[in-house]
Amino acid sequence: MAAKVGDDPESLMTLAIVYCLRNLRKTMCYQGLRNKLCLRSDIFLPSEICDKLVNTYMELIHTDSNFEPEESFFQLFSDPRSTRLTRIQLREDFVRDRDLEAIRKQDLIELHLTYCNSLSSRSLKTLTCFRETLVSLCLFGCSHIFYRKGGAPLACNEDTEEEEEESPASRQALETDFNFHSFNRLRLLNLGGLPDEVDAETLLKPLKSLTSLDLSNVQLLGTAFLAQWKDRLASLVLYNVDLSEELVSTVVELVNLRHLDISRESRRTSKFKMTRKTLTAIVQRLLNLVSLDISGHTMLDNCTVPHFEDAMGRPSIEPCKSSIYPFQELKRPLQFLGLYDTTLCNVTHIPAYKVTGSKNEDQVLNAIEAYTEFRPELAHRAINQLFDIARIQHCSQLLRALQLVIAALKCHKYDKSIQVTGSAALFYLTNTEYRSDQSVRLRREVIQVVLNGMEQYQEVTVQRNCCLTLCNFSIPEELEFQYSRVNQLLLKILEPARQDESIQRIAVHLCNALVCQVDNHHKEAVGKMGFVKTMLNLIQKKLLDKMCDQVMEFSWSALWNITDETPDNCQMFLNCRGMNLFLECLQEFPDKQELHRNMLGLLGNVAEVKALRPQLLTPQFISVFSNLLDSKADGIEVSYNACGVLSHIMFDGPEVWSMEEPRRDSLMDKMWDAIQSWDVSSRRNINYRSFEPILRLLPQSIAPVSQHWATWALYNLVSVYPSKYCPLLIKEGGLSLLENVLELDSSQPETKDMARKVIEQCENFKEDPMETNHGQDVNYGQRG
Repeated sequence: MAAKVGDDPESLMTLAIVYCLRNLRKTMCYQGLRNKLCLRSDIFLPSEICDKLVNTYMELIHTDSNFEPEESFFQLFSDPRSTRLTRIQLREDFVRDRDLEAIRKQDLIELHLTYCNSLSSRSLKTLTCFRETLVSLCLFGCSHIFYRKGGAPLACNEDTEEEEEESPASRQALETDFNFHSFNRLRLLNLGGLPDEVDAETLLKPLKSLTSLDLSNVQLLGTAFLAQWKDRLASLVLYNVDLSEELVSTVVELVNLRHLDISRESRRTSKFKMTRKTLTAIVQRLLNLVSLDISGHTMLDNCTVPHFEDAMGRPSIEPCKSSIYPFQELKRPLQFLGLYDTTLCNVTHIPAYKVTGSKNEDQVLNAIEAYTEFRPELAHRAINQLFDIARIQHCSQLLRALQLVIAALKCHKYDKSIQVTGSAALFYLTNTEYRSDQSVRLRREVIQVVLNGMEQYQEVTVQRNCCLTLCNFSIPEELEFQYSRVNQLLLKILEPARQDESIQRIAVHLCNALVCQVDNHHKEAVGKMGFVKTMLNLIQKKLLDKMCDQVMEFSWSALWNITDETPDNCQMFLNCRGMNLFLECLQEFPDKQELHRNMLGLLGNVAEVKALRPQLLTPQFISVFSNLLDSKADGIEVSYNACGVLSHIMFDGPEVWSMEEPRRDSLMDKMWDAIQSWDVSSRRNINYRSFEPILRLLPQSIAPVSQHWATWALYNLVSVYPSKYCPLLIKEGGLSLLENVLELDSSQPETKDMARKVIEQCENFKEDPMETNHGQDVNYGQRG
């Protein structure tokens, strides 16, 4: 059988690393003084493992809410004699000055810091510790690193354990003492987002050997200084840098450039107009170019061939056939060409293997891939276009699309626009049309990022998108690996008294599905989270609004499910005024059959708990159950469930019956009449996982009517759905109990006759187990 997309297993290294990080004290570490985490003395780890430990640690912090960060984690790598770090990637505000100081003795070759806004100029001092070994450095979005905390001078206190908590706004004193002097091995540098107060030219002047430079979103006072690397620079990124004729003239002097990015976020923000002359100069002068990004630029004059010429022949990447005039002079097709938010992406013949744009799915996916890490504002727009493709057309590169959206959601967990568009795209990429092609692992990744979004944002659109996406999964099976977490999030959504109606409806539906067909320990755990009280609060609100809608019906259905064979949850229902709400709903909505069925199903679960039955034994409640015996709502279901509740109460014997009205004997007669009126071949909107509550009513003489109800229930189920219920009855020892019914003198003739038919039905099934009943096509409802 062919493997499904995204089904590649995790490497043993990855699995071992994650296990160690989740169990540091059981594997590599011990608890030292003041609860400080310490590396065991017999541990010696090479760089391949240490790098993976740090990088995976950062990933778990950002993507797994159950992962607990360790206060002294980076201290584990303070001694290069036992641990070696060479290439690490740290991001977001979790990284503090003292974390970098902890690893200052390591010989780092690559250090990537992205959006680390908790870092101050203390970390600039720490960077100098790596100056002799550092080859690649990224400080993208780390604008606060160039400011002192509270105006303090540049310093590195090696013994600092505690760090002042300063808000970014308090970092007003610009650090002027730092430069890249003695960083002789540094070749790749990313200073994206460098503050305007920092003079890039002065900062970069000591670096004589740069081969790659990223100055995205940097304000350049002059451009001539770039020429100092004209014989070495292979990659230059000037995203959102204001272009000028002077800058373009300097850039085309950098003859060894292989990658040039002069793109912008949007055409609306660009004053510079990209002319045919400018593009021609870039192509003619930069002969080694393999990658060019001019996204977001407005073309001043006509750069493309006439329409009739563009439409000729099949799409080609040969430069001589290019629909864009300047690119006809290329010696070979470019490996990458960024044309996002330009008119050029719409032409037919583009001389590049990979193009970003909005013309088709391939261009859009290329854009998401190229811009996710450092340009979420562009990735957001591209994901929105992917959403339209998946919704209106058909996504032909499903695995790639899903992986790119997942990566974007993980990378930008705190970016609301990415979370909104990404969660919307996931809804369409995981629906029935694509489901058969997706592996278990891939779908679990989707669930994880969806739950991350639900945790981070209480905003209506994100919550709705995430809940809708979860509806595309088999519930509870596919969500069971995150069962507790997803229930907590849904209950949190339902807490507000006036939640958005659509989210409320979806969340209650998911809650109901999650407690349907799961083990009792799951139901008990969810009950302790406040599930019962939350559902009753929703019901109370709907009663106040005099509205019986899907939320009302789903809430009662969810209570029916969560109380099935879970006495603690039944007790919670009674403790939270559940019976009062039951009576109020009956009175307010006398004609709502589905509502009545769900409520009576729930009370059947409560009645199965012997310790709770006395709370049902009041004239008011018994009279209500008695009246419902005559109900024709939802076929026989309401009458059947009312009779079930009374059967368990009657099973406790006459000595507990302390009321004068209704009289016990009269009520038992009424129960007989109700059972006699039911059609034994009725199809059922119910699903039994166990017959135990019914079977306990068989071998007794206290209440023959209870015995008769139980026997009728078994006969109905095994005759209408033999392949489902005959094996269950046999497995749970029901046949021997039915034999006991036949031997009891107190058993009524009608009950004995029905017991024989049940036994006969099961015996016939054992002889011919392939026998099925056409009733098996029924979509079973859940019993409690």
